[in-house]
Amino acid sequence: MPPDANVVLGVSGGIAAYKAAELLRRFTETGHDVRVVPTRSALAFVGAPTWAALSGKPVTTDVWDEVHEVPHVRTGQRADLVVVAPATADLLAKAAAGLADDLLTNTLLTARCPVVFAPAMHTEMWLHPATQDNVATLRRRGAIVIDPAVGRLTGADSGPGRLPEPEQIFQVCLRVLAGRETRKPDLAGRHVVVSAGGTREHLDPVRFLGNRSSGRQGYALATTAVARGAEVTLIAANVDRPDPAGAKVVRVVSTADLRLAVLEAAATADAVVMAAAVADFRPATVHPNKMKKGTDGPAPVELVRNPDILAELAGTRRTAGEGERHRQVVVGFAAETGDADADVLAHGRAKLVAKGCDLLVVNEVGHDLGFERPDNAAVILGADGTEVEVPNGPKESLADVVWDQVARRWSESSR
Repeated sequence: MPPDANVVLGVSGGIAAYKAAELLRRFTETGHDVRVVPTRSALAFVGAPTWAALSGKPVTTDVWDEVHEVPHVRTGQRADLVVVAPATADLLAKAAAGLADDLLTNTLLTARCPVVFAPAMHTEMWLHPATQDNVATLRRRGAIVIDPAVGRLTGADSGPGRLPEPEQIFQVCLRVLAGRETRKPDLAGRHVVVSAGGTREHLDPVRFLGNRSSGRQGYALATTAVARGAEVTLIAANVDRPDPAGAKVVRVVSTADLRLAVLEAAATADAVVMAAAVADFRPATVHPNKMKKGTDGPAPVELVRNPDILAELAGTRRTAGEGERHRQVVVGFAAETGDADADVLAHGRAKLVAKGCDLLVVNEVGHDLGFERPDNAAVILGADGTEVEVPNGPKESLADVVWDQVARRWSESSR
């Protein structure tokens, strides 16, 4: 994301308007130039002096202020990103209909940059057919509309409609800005499933067999897919990270749990990306009580093989039928180390054939490689013989390349 991006932060009149102050702080503290454009009703929740003090810029809702600068046109024209948080049902309706009765709605009409809406409203309003139609219209036009979070709303109510946390909205905005020169929301209209984290196979109520996966790569894939317009289901195995904004998160523990959740979500998915580190084996016996140390040393642990979820997905994937646009794309991840028999890539090529997936992301792992780090390097192997090398960099960069490869296969299969 460029350090001098011009960001317009639109704020509409909902109780979640106070959270937008934190989003504003995220942008300004990372060096971005932000102009806050609230609606009149938003100022009933957070006043203009607050927005002016935090942004360092004057705040107005009216197209008649500073007329000589033509703000109703210039504000949108100069923006690299417009993000509306919270976006109320009323604001979404006006944006979908192209109404322009204040500075924010005029800005939305003149902006030619990426536009992100973060809706927040009561559950009944979010689920109303009118709101859903408006969201569909905005997405069809290329806007990113982040699905609201599920949680506590105003008063005692709870359900979908809660504004995602500002940090998570900010992360989506970073991904949108990172690709604004080269990508449109090219995953719009697609449902993608991503698995993340590492499964745990319990020995007893205390101990388990697990791995070092932090879930960072899977979460980067999910956030990037949201930023590129997809409907995202994230299957998270033992990940202690905030839910990515706009993704439906299903939390699981064991490989058996992960398998059931992935297969259910994959039934309606256009792509499945298995970034989770899945245990190949599990204990044959799970002890109901904590295993005691004893005096004769540890007892041997008998292991049995877990189901191969990736191979099962590849073998039972949805195939394009009448009215469908493409064949489901299945992507695997292979965390590999070289050995006396073969190097990392040779192991990866053999695994690609054995699993039957379309793409296999092969990355070398070790004590300071791959796991529990913000960066990653990989080679993406294709069943068609392609090999795409991704140099070491942020895991979000690898995520973009993975989605590029998925989108290319969608395009090829629809010809």
